[in-house]
Amino acid sequence: MTEQGPPRIFDKPRRAVVRRRAIARQRREDAARFVLEDMADDVLERIGFVRLEPGRALVIGDLTQTLAATLGSRGWTAQVREPADGFDEEAPYPDAGYDLIASLGTLDTIDDLPGALIHIRQALRPGGMMIASFPGAGSLPALRAALLAADAERPSARIHPQIDARAGGQLLQRAGFADPVADLRDIDVAYRAFGTLIGDVRDQALSQVLADPGPPLGKAGLERARRAFAEAAEDGRTRERFTILTLSGRRPPER
Repeated sequence: MTEQGPPRIFDKPRRAVVRRRAIARQRREDAARFVLEDMADDVLERIGFVRLEPGRALVIGDLTQTLAATLGSRGWTAQVREPADGFDEEAPYPDAGYDLIASLGTLDTIDDLPGALIHIRQALRPGGMMIASFPGAGSLPALRAALLAADAERPSARIHPQIDARAGGQLLQRAGFADPVADLRDIDVAYRAFGTLIGDVRDQALSQVLADPGPPLGKAGLERARRAFAEAAEDGRTRERFTILTLSGRRPPER
């Protein structure tokens, strides 16, 4: 009897394309990076709060390539891995014994999140810490509403399934982490144009990478999305919310 794996929700090749596009777009000075910077800053704040001593760190998915550099300047030995370059978060890591593993904006687009968390725990040294941030429940409500309006009577799945803090905490416990913490925080941004929001989403690798994304919007659908987004504006701007879920925990000491 064959064992079934997790359901296929995301398209790995498309995910790699989206991330490579974002890496290229980040070379522009005017690229949006507020979500990326927030996640990186949050990692630094958390390791400072718990007074985690410098050691070996693994940084996954840092599109701005700044977190590892900052850790290095603070005495850490930091390695960088990027899923678009072939790093597989759903397989056992090739190395272990890390004091810190930081994952930025990647775990929300894999099929086997429980398995990925277990692989992270196993790659930590006993007492080592994981901090993982990615878009969580409640993120991008204005974009979701605009895309629903674009699809009219035949809505398609165009926004990723999202995890809330309660489910995140349960995932940490299931993966065997000690001191599990799951929390959400919001970044609110006001936009004058729908296209600017789409640009910010692309800059930060937040575009959808679903295995079954539905048919293309087409010109008429895109116009409906723009109209709905504009109609939601107050004082000429439509507010969008980027909600970030952060999961953190430690590998328990060996008994």
